[in-house]
Amino acid sequence: MIRENQKLLNLILVLMDVAVISISLAISWWLRFKTTMFGPIGGHLPLQHYLFFLILVIIPVYLILYFSFGLYKPRRTYKTIFSEATQIIKVNIVAFVVLVAILFIINEPNFSRIMLFLLGITSSVFGIIERFIVRSFLKRIRINNRNLKHILIVGDNDLAFTFARKIRNNPYLGFDISGFLGRSNRVGMEIEGSKIIGSFQDLDKVLDNNNYDRVVLAIPLKYYYKINELVESCERVGIKAEIIPDYIRYFPAQPSVDMIEDIPIINIRYVPLDDAFNKAIKSLSDFIISIIAIIITSPIMILTAIAIKLTSPGPIIFKQERIGFHGKPFEMYKFRSMKVQSPSDEKSEWTTRDDPRKTKVGDFIRKTSIDELPQFFNVLKGDMSVVGPRPERPYFVDEFRKEIPKYMVKHQVRPGITGWAQIHGCRGDTSIKKRIEYDIEYVENWHIGLDIGIMIKTVVKKNPNAY
Repeated sequence: MIRENQKLLNLILVLMDVAVISISLAISWWLRFKTTMFGPIGGHLPLQHYLFFLILVIIPVYLILYFSFGLYKPRRTYKTIFSEATQIIKVNIVAFVVLVAILFIINEPNFSRIMLFLLGITSSVFGIIERFIVRSFLKRIRINNRNLKHILIVGDNDLAFTFARKIRNNPYLGFDISGFLGRSNRVGMEIEGSKIIGSFQDLDKVLDNNNYDRVVLAIPLKYYYKINELVESCERVGIKAEIIPDYIRYFPAQPSVDMIEDIPIINIRYVPLDDAFNKAIKSLSDFIISIIAIIITSPIMILTAIAIKLTSPGPIIFKQERIGFHGKPFEMYKFRSMKVQSPSDEKSEWTTRDDPRKTKVGDFIRKTSIDELPQFFNVLKGDMSVVGPRPERPYFVDEFRKEIPKYMVKHQVRPGITGWAQIHGCRGDTSIKKRIEYDIEYVENWHIGLDIGIMIKTVVKKNPNAY
C-alpha cells in the first residue's frame, strides 16, 4: 500500500511539474514578447512554435533532469525545503545549458535565448513554491497519523530507544514504531510508547504475522555476528533490512558514503561544499557580492583611509597572517585600528573591549566593522569567502587545536568575513568552544540560503561583542 501511495505521489508530482513548466514558459513568453522589460519586442516566432518545442523537448528534458537529481525520491527525512530548492535550481541551470545546446545543434537561431533564461528563473521560483506546498501538506497529514510507515526495531538498547524517541518527537516524518524485538527477559516491557513484542529469535514469526514497511536493526557491536541471520529473515519476506551502526557515536555529522571499486567508504563528516556544483555557486556568489560591496563601500573606505593617515602614524592597511582553507596561511587585510606593534605582540595578543592599543579612529571602525571592508579584496583573491568561519592567527590555531576537539574542522571551508558564529554573538573575547560549535554547524549544513540569511543578519543586527 505504501509503495502504491509513493507511485501515486510521484505521478501527481510529475503532473504538477509539467503544469509548472508550462505555466513558467507562458509567463516567460509574455515577459519577453509582450513587454519591453527585456529589450525591444521586434519580430519573433509564434507562440505555437514555442508550445511545440515545449511538448517535444522542454518537458522531457526537465522531467529527465528531475529524476536524475532525485526530485522524485521520498523526502520524509528533510526538515526544510532548502535541500530540494537547491536541486530545483540545479535542474534549471543544467536545463538552460542543455536546451541552448539543442537549439545550436538543430540550428534554430530565432528561438529566444532570453526567454529560455526567463523560463529557468520562473520555473525555479514556481517549482520551489510547488514543492513547499506539497511537502507542507504531506507533513500535516502525517502529523495527523495518515500516510504512515510502520517500523519494527530489532534491538532493546540505548541506540534503539534513542532512534524511537526521535521518531516519536518528530511526527512530521510519518513513521510509527510498531514494536521492538529484544532479549527474552524484556518481552512485554513498554519503552518510548511501544512494546517489546518478542525476542530476537521471534523475528521470522513476527514478520510472517505482520506487515511492516521497514525493519531497523539497532543492535550492539557484540551481537553483530547475528546481522547476516537477521538480514536473511527480512529478505525472506521481501523487506529490506536497515542498520543503525552501533559506532554511530563516532559520527560527529551526517555521514556520506563513497565507493572505491566495490568497497564502501563511510565519510564521518558531510561537507556540502565538497560538491563541485555547490563550490561553483559559492565562488560565483562570492565574486559578485565582493565586487558589488567594494563599489558600494568605496567612499567609506576612502574616507577611512584618510582618517587613519591623518590621526595615526603607520600604514593604512594592516596585514596579518591567518590560517585559511585546508590549514594554509594567507595574509588577511584590515584597516589598521591599533597603534603599530611589534610582530611578536601581533601574533599572540588578544583584543579586549577597552584595549589601550586601539586608536580613536580604530575604536570606531572596529565597533562598526568598517575595519573588515578590505577583506573583500581577500575574497577576490580567493583566500576568503564572504561567509564562513572567521580565520585565526597561527599562534592561536596551534593553541586551540590542542585544547578544543574538532577545532580544525572549520578549515574544511574557506574562512569568511562574517559567519554563523558571528551573528550569534561569538566575536571578540567570547567562548572559543561555542564559536567552534557554530562553525562546525555551518560547515556541515551549508546551503546558499544560509549564506544569504547570515549576510542579511550581519547588516541589520548590531553585534554587542564587536570591539
